[in-house]
Amino acid sequence: MEEEVPLDSELFGREQPCFGCSPSHPIGFHLRFARRGEEVVTRFTPGEQYQGPPGVLHGGLATTLADEIAAWALIAHKGRFGFTVDIKARLCKPVRIGVEVEGTERIVKDGSRVVRTAVELHQQKTLCYQGDFTFALLGEAAAQQLLGRPLPEQWKRFAR
Repeated sequence: MEEEVPLDSELFGREQPCFGCSPSHPIGFHLRFARRGEEVVTRFTPGEQYQGPPGVLHGGLATTLADEIAAWALIAHKGRFGFTVDIKARLCKPVRIGVEVEGTERIVKDGSRVVRTAVELHQQKTLCYQGDFTFALLGEAAAQQLLGRPLPEQWKRFAR
């Protein structure tokens, strides 16, 4: 098994608003990521507050988890952040509440403006979710236009 190298969970600031990775979001996932070879990996144990059907992680939140892994892949592999423009998701098995999820990612198409990643979520070595995520890589001006506000200072180095 390859060594996992942690990524800095506060790259965008401790108080940044992301539901997936903000260390201080009041109801967020508080995800942490690591590089493992060519993959980005995270682990997360969904609590009861995230269920849809009883005992099962809400499908939209499973996709949120996968999208966050894909986004951090861009940070880890390219030193960039991107904006999700397309998602293809397949819920293979229920993601159970209270059971650790391991999410992994790999880049499948690496372009200068568009990147496509594949994400898998496993519980107890069983594939529960497969996703294909496409991201647009924007420069600072385009990112600010999309956001409708100035880009936070800590994000600027990832928009080039």
